[in-house]
Amino acid sequence: MTMRELTDRELYQALQYAKSQDENAGRAILQQFQTEQSALAQTIFGVFSALIADKDRLLANVFMDLCFDVICVFRHAFGDLPNQRELNMEWLQNTATLLDTELQAFMPGKEMDTKFRDKFQNRFTERMIDSNSQVGLVKFMDEAISEYVAESPADPEAVRTTRSMIFVVIQLFCAMYDQAERQAKA
Repeated sequence: MTMRELTDRELYQALQYAKSQDENAGRAILQQFQTEQSALAQTIFGVFSALIADKDRLLANVFMDLCFDVICVFRHAFGDLPNQRELNMEWLQNTATLLDTELQAFMPGKEMDTKFRDKFQNRFTERMIDSNSQVGLVKFMDEAISEYVAESPADPEAVRTTRSMIFVVIQLFCAMYDQAERQAKA
């Protein structure tokens, strides 16, 4: 299925699918993800969650739950996840590097020349407008983080990191499906 912005109804159905998974089905989904996308799985569940856990372990658990929802949403809406062995891994490295550089421009307290900061922020915004960035899913995840923080106060830096990382995860999934589609057409 072609990568595109999900409608509210499609997003709701995909989130219902994610929430309806029992423990065994959830484990199977995660196992398949770790097998077929080991580099991305390590990045998300190893690197990203560790960055959050350094500041707030409970928020890191929320992040991992939300990542499971992202996996389920993409599987439900766009079909099985592309297999890492079939994808050129350069796309993951290039996408992650580009996102990291652009996201640095939004980080408060980050030393950066104003001209570069503006350039990265503008490029990031343009790419998100031009891409299938799943705005509805990003908004839902952001609201889920806000709900958690309202019930359980968390370190503001950890919250900011969690919001950034879940956004990056969604963008990486968009890029992965786009890359698989491009390779299938080539």
